[in-house]
Amino acid sequence: MRRGGGWWLVVPIAMGCGWEPVPGDEGTGTGSSSSGESSSSGADVTGPAEGEGSMGSTGPVVDGTGDSSTGGEPLLGPPYPIVLAHGFFGFENLAGLDFVPYWYGVPEHLEALGHTVCVGEVDPFNDSTDRGMQLLERAQDCAAATGHAKVNILAHSQGGLDARVAAHMAPQLVASVTTVATPHHGTPIADIALGLTPNAGAAALVDWLVQNLGAPIWDEVGNETSLYEALYQMSQPGITEFNATYTDAPGVLYTSVTGRTGLHDGGDACEPTSPPPPLLITHFEDTLDTTDALFLIPEVILSDGVFSQQPNDALVRVVDSRWGEFLGCVPADHLDEVGQLIGDSPGLGNAWNHLDFYADLVAYLRDRGL
Repeated sequence: MRRGGGWWLVVPIAMGCGWEPVPGDEGTGTGSSSSGESSSSGADVTGPAEGEGSMGSTGPVVDGTGDSSTGGEPLLGPPYPIVLAHGFFGFENLAGLDFVPYWYGVPEHLEALGHTVCVGEVDPFNDSTDRGMQLLERAQDCAAATGHAKVNILAHSQGGLDARVAAHMAPQLVASVTTVATPHHGTPIADIALGLTPNAGAAALVDWLVQNLGAPIWDEVGNETSLYEALYQMSQPGITEFNATYTDAPGVLYTSVTGRTGLHDGGDACEPTSPPPPLLITHFEDTLDTTDALFLIPEVILSDGVFSQQPNDALVRVVDSRWGEFLGCVPADHLDEVGQLIGDSPGLGNAWNHLDFYADLVAYLRDRGL
């Protein structure tokens, strides 16, 4: 599926019976993880019907706002729909392969738990200024289709930068931005690949980028997108400009989490700044992840040597992924974080599961009243 027609997937599900929002101001408060809402009957994506959305066991509360697009009808408040924002080199399907969805099994799993999920598609290779405006359109579509005043954006990798653009431009639409392994402070991979930072492994890294990221989809995307622009924005000069331009919006909850691989335990870099859902840290703090063979070159470069303990997920360092309320690290590499490749396990002896992880992240947002 491609831009311009049929690429927007909305998975509507009525929220679980008996769900009650957590009181408190948006973006504040604490909560522990739960298993998600139980599913009730499905709902058409036509916005709230007359009489729906009242406080109680029937579903979301009325937000109390409305505009000309809704005929003045009040829009629904929390629990808000989840918009999944893919990362670098992703369409709705990973690397343009129709049989490999980027979010492997995630929308279906969240749907089964009673959540409303929208899966977006933006340019696979481009800077987040362009991608973020595309994501904003997708978020607007999702809110309009479900009748909600706001959405929660759950983003992987570069998708987190896109989400920050969308929230900055339209904070009235975005309740929260949750990022997974997003290079908020850039990544040395970009600086080395662009020749901005000398490195002995530069040639091997560039070869790796071309062979593993560019070649599989270059013929398909052609001139519609720019690998250079995407890499530049994740370099130190690019990300410095980006962070100065797209500041956090008041009233939006920003949380982040990332992966650690290469048998790194994370150390102080993985210490959370906010009480995390149990699945993120408590269950797997002693679990280590072996790096997938695909990522051996970038993982060694990011670690600054085979024996270094600079934790990373093979594409993004932990220190570069911390933004807003940092929830901690999980034992996973950059592809494990979205169930790739094709749903394989993270590694030998690693029982971490990406589906449980995303269910827990969404449950955490629900506990925060979002």
